[in-house]
Amino acid sequence: MFAIIKTGGKQYQVAKGDTLKVEKLAKAKKTGDKVVFDKVLLVSDKDKVTLGKPYITKAKVEASLVRNFKDKKIDVLKYKNKIRYRKHYGHRQNLAEVKIEKIVV
Repeated sequence: MFAIIKTGGKQYQVAKGDTLKVEKLAKAKKTGDKVVFDKVLLVSDKDKVTLGKPYITKAKVEASLVRNFKDKKIDVLKYKNKIRYRKHYGHRQNLAEVKIEKIVV
């Protein structure tokens, strides 16, 4: 059984026991906090596929927070030739790692 959920503007395919990195979740602060993803786009259970329009109303995916962390640094460089313009800065995205516990249809 697997599901496709939407969180943080992105879509993820998840199954029970998966761990995935998503954008930081405002409601989950501590390790072990429960997270519920209610924007479920698709649920597949062997031969039965349920497709939402756009979401499946009674379906949800329950997960627990493993950790909050920052991703590796991305270097950004702006440059214009012949006019001595150079800007350099870095960015680290805040992420949350969650473990999928169950898919409820």
